[in-house]
Amino acid sequence: MADTNIYDAIVIGSGISGGWAAKELCEKGLKVLLLERGRNIEHIKDYVNANKESWEFPHRGARTQQMIKDYPVLKRDYPLNEETLGMWVNEKESPYTEIKRFDWYRGYHVGGRSLLWGRQSYRLNKWDFEANAKEGIAIDWPIRYDDIAPWYSYAEKFAGIQGSKEGLEVLPDGDFMPAMDMNIVEKDVAARIKTHYKGKRHMFIGRSANITQPHQERTNCQYRNRCWRGCPFGAYFSTQSSTLPAAMKTGNLTLRPFSIVTSILYDKDRKKASGVEIIDAETNKTYEYKSKIVFVCASSFNSTWVLMNSATGIWPGGLGSSSGELGHNVMDHHFRCGANGRVEGYEDKYIYGRRPTGIYSPRFRNIYDDKRDYLRGFGYQGGADRGRGLDVAEMTIGAELKEALCEPSNTWGIGITAFGEMLPDHSNKISLDKNVKDKWGLPVLAMDVEMKENEIKMRKDMKDDAGEMLEAAGVKNVKLYDSGYDVGMGIHEMGTARMGRDPKSSVLNGNNQVWDAPNVFVTDGACMTSAGCVNPSLTYMALTARAADFAVNELKKGNL
Repeated sequence: MADTNIYDAIVIGSGISGGWAAKELCEKGLKVLLLERGRNIEHIKDYVNANKESWEFPHRGARTQQMIKDYPVLKRDYPLNEETLGMWVNEKESPYTEIKRFDWYRGYHVGGRSLLWGRQSYRLNKWDFEANAKEGIAIDWPIRYDDIAPWYSYAEKFAGIQGSKEGLEVLPDGDFMPAMDMNIVEKDVAARIKTHYKGKRHMFIGRSANITQPHQERTNCQYRNRCWRGCPFGAYFSTQSSTLPAAMKTGNLTLRPFSIVTSILYDKDRKKASGVEIIDAETNKTYEYKSKIVFVCASSFNSTWVLMNSATGIWPGGLGSSSGELGHNVMDHHFRCGANGRVEGYEDKYIYGRRPTGIYSPRFRNIYDDKRDYLRGFGYQGGADRGRGLDVAEMTIGAELKEALCEPSNTWGIGITAFGEMLPDHSNKISLDKNVKDKWGLPVLAMDVEMKENEIKMRKDMKDDAGEMLEAAGVKNVKLYDSGYDVGMGIHEMGTARMGRDPKSSVLNGNNQVWDAPNVFVTDGACMTSAGCVNPSLTYMALTARAADFAVNELKKGNL
């Protein structure tokens, strides 16, 4: 336990956004308490599977029947496996209710999903911040691209983002480290696509938070592609590798794991928050901590859960609910459709290492003179590979098997998967289910979210365009697919406490302040007013750094 319960700032959650908030506030001289509901995971020491080979896992990394029984939600997709077992939420202790199916994949530990994320790091473009207003969808963003652009640069320089500069309006360039290479097939396919579409469609290396040069006290990527086991080199951005060490260096940080924030304490006379109340997850004891400001960064839905459980004596729907929008406008990125095929030739070429990123093809629908029967668009992620396989079925055991596995397969394959934007819609919502409680007797969230007509229309193009592009690039035996998508599978949950220009229609203002409590800031995915079609984590980093800078300046002025 800490010696005091009074701090300058409290940060709720230690994932990507919470880690950034702690770093920024500590470096600006504030005494900060960082609260994490789960266990601590120490950098390097606690990455217990980081250096294991596949044969060292009892079931070669696969899932077991017991795991399937224990994780009824996680089993729905790829995250359930031996490699990351223990890094995902215990679903029996922390359940939720599905009014409509929602696949919610959570990581309750220090670092949160910053240890598990796919590291794809892209900027929203200028149109993303304008589209709602122009199209009459939901509400207008209270900021524009130029407001966040310098903070994108700030975040990229610290986190370490590798990528190539492409000069495209649809996907703004950033401050990148030297890019990883596409392989020979990807380069040739990209060139053919660019030629065929006369420079209107592009394919290049996926921008990712994997450093390609030594950075801070981190070692550059070793091309092991074991990122989600935890990287002992610190080669990808996570709270543990980057923001937490920076915050700790200041001497201003107190980290308290096993701390479930149950509510933000609200002073109705001052109309500000005064701190938070927590339950110790191990002892079930209750504590209060006081602070001048509170940053809510518990991940989109958990941040909104905290708000919903706060100041209910004044607002029955919770702190920030006066607009009627708290909990509404859930978004994700819908995917799991695209195309793949076989690439002839290149039998004398092979890949280098295990590159931890693929290729990216940015949005081309509903920009410039392209108009579709739906709004917004999608981008593609994927890659080309020449795996190792057996051409002779009888080679199943012994020396012949080992020799065969040392040889590459005869053909190259390439595949691309689309990630599409999901529009904000008031009817897509989360709420408290007070009839169902978690291990600590707290109400759980109920999910009532579904894809709407716009997303369904978009998916046809997401699939068909993928096939058309590969065929245009000379790929053979092209097959289209739609594996089916349920909301949440993208693990990019956004919305529920959106930013806006008017307290009557939004939860937060343009500086991520809760309208009803200006010393409370929400900077994770909950704040998103629309989703764009690119991975959102870099935007959370930029918004958090921007809000922290604003908060400290306002503190100095005596406004908070």
